[in-house]
Amino acid sequence: TRKNHANPKIQKLNQSTSETIVSWTSRITLLSRDGRLAEAVREFSDMRLAGIEPNHITFIALLSACGNFPSGSEGLGYLLHGYACKLGLERSHVMVGTAILGMYSKSGHLRKARLVFDYIEDKNSVTWNTMIDGYMRNGQVDNAVDVFDKMPDRDLISWTAMITGFVKKGFHEEALAWFREMQISGVNPDYVAIISAVAACTNLGALSFGLWVHRYVLSQDFRNNVRVSNSLIDLYCRCGCVEFARQVFDKMEKRTVVSWNSVIVGFAANGNANESLVYFRKMQREGFTPDGVTFTGALTACSHVGLVEEGFQYFQMMKHDYRISPRIEHYGCLVDLYSRAGRLEDAFIVVESMPMKPNEVVIGSLLAACRNHGNHTILAERLMKYITDLDVKSHSNYVILSNMYAADGKWEGASKMRRKMKGLGLKKQPGYSSIEIDDCTHVFMAGDSAHVETAYIREVLELISSDLRLQCCVIETPAIDLVHD
Repeated sequence: TRKNHANPKIQKLNQSTSETIVSWTSRITLLSRDGRLAEAVREFSDMRLAGIEPNHITFIALLSACGNFPSGSEGLGYLLHGYACKLGLERSHVMVGTAILGMYSKSGHLRKARLVFDYIEDKNSVTWNTMIDGYMRNGQVDNAVDVFDKMPDRDLISWTAMITGFVKKGFHEEALAWFREMQISGVNPDYVAIISAVAACTNLGALSFGLWVHRYVLSQDFRNNVRVSNSLIDLYCRCGCVEFARQVFDKMEKRTVVSWNSVIVGFAANGNANESLVYFRKMQREGFTPDGVTFTGALTACSHVGLVEEGFQYFQMMKHDYRISPRIEHYGCLVDLYSRAGRLEDAFIVVESMPMKPNEVVIGSLLAACRNHGNHTILAERLMKYITDLDVKSHSNYVILSNMYAADGKWEGASKMRRKMKGLGLKKQPGYSSIEIDDCTHVFMAGDSAHVETAYIREVLELISSDLRLQCCVIETPAIDLVHD
């Protein structure tokens, strides 16, 4: 009887070929993950010269590397896409198709990405989420929403991609609205979605919603997540609740340099300069190495309490002890340190000796000090050459200088600044303030009557003004003008 067994030689050959594909692909994958794309491509070429056909894992590794390291890899991505089409993998193998889609979306080629997306036969959740993330990453919010709405089964990653995308593009109110919708739909946020929600609260100053998010975090397994805690510290510091920030920091089981930076910078920005410096020294004692952000916080703290010599020592420590090259924000802090202390000439020397061109913030800090310390128009005029050299996008420095001329009765100088602003197409931007009531942020802009309750607000202001007059208080600004100023 003939035995129905495969030829042992053929079995051995198939096994050998399979092992060869695995070994080649493993090396290519490792090189791709390490960002050594040129070496991975050489390995891929050698693999082809050896007569070994790549499999889907080989393509995914190389295509993912092209997406993660797009600089100089665009041509390779096109070649790999063509090769995958030749083998029929683009359409039939969802993981390869998704890798091609991801490559194009990460490099900003959204039209190509959408063509690939539409061409894939059996899309999975990763495919849908990759297309959503691609649109959000490149600011095409409407297209992302359209894909999201058409997605058959939305998961946590889909919602998180939308929320995170809104935050990155500055649409913070929309991010919180989608965060609420996600919970209503029965999807529980993970720590990534929480971090995005907290970031939106931070940028809006939405403290009450942030407190709700914090309470939710305390009931979850990721309540001790370092990145979540860092985000909460930043939220509370930005909202002026430094004690809440301190509580979060003190309860952290594990801290990173970012944790220390958040509390040092946060306390400094809120005027708690001495405590900021206490945390700076405590950070050093606990074995953490300060970075550039840490020293920004320390210099800001010294500036706020007038510790000029100590601030200069921190600046020198950063350069010499920690070998950190000062960036423009550090020079800006040093200028502010001298400016607040009234040492305007020292501040000007720093501006002149900086290894980089001063920006608007640095010049503005010294200009404001010139105005506050005796209306020092002569030094302000010396700063004019820097203002002229700047790629001006703001009106503020011209306004400061114009007001200084006006205060000294130099009307021609004031008029010249105004004409210069007009010639550059600069306009004084109206100021605005915001207040959060019942989880809703209300924004009021100078000269704007768009708020739906403007009439009622004016009535209340007039009532308050009348009460103050009855109590013999002097009202410098009529209530009707408060809405506009």
